[in-house]
Amino acid sequence: MDISQKLPAELSSVPEGAEIAILGAGCFWCIEAALGQIDGIDSVISGYMGGSRENPSYEDICTGSSGHAEVVRVVFDPAKIDFERILAWFWDLHDPTQLNRQGNDVGTQYRSVIFYTNALQKDIAEASKEAAQKHFDRPIVTEISPAETFYPAERYHQGYYFENKSRNGYCQFVVEPKLKKLNLKH
Repeated sequence: MDISQKLPAELSSVPEGAEIAILGAGCFWCIEAALGQIDGIDSVISGYMGGSRENPSYEDICTGSSGHAEVVRVVFDPAKIDFERILAWFWDLHDPTQLNRQGNDVGTQYRSVIFYTNALQKDIAEASKEAAQKHFDRPIVTEISPAETFYPAERYHQGYYFENKSRNGYCQFVVEPKLKKLNLKH
């Protein structure tokens, strides 16, 4: 792998009037591949949030000891899609009743989390979580916390599914079924 691919990705600009949502739903490859296809979402970048280490690397967060979650930073146009609709996709993308895991991905880095960027997002997230509960037999364990510093993941993680889907088993057996379930390009 080219050494430049191990550098953190550049953050995309936020157009005037756009908003940011930060979500964790297990492996960031899954949620990035799905949300990046939704109309009204300008950009999705994989990264890390919620831990104690500054500028963490993938290797730092893999152990779960840094406290960071794998998340995506979603820049969206609220005139085309609102935060509530993004959260509807979020609930469908993963099993929010699994504590610190998604399937075989186990550890606090895979926790279900909504990092809100303002008080309105917090209120919307809490109401959405309560409404989503009726679709699950077990309690939703999704954390709702204030956003902290977002650290972009390494460049090789960005767009990972679409760059690697034909040669990576994880993409074929974990990401692709989620995209099929949601009737998205896979």
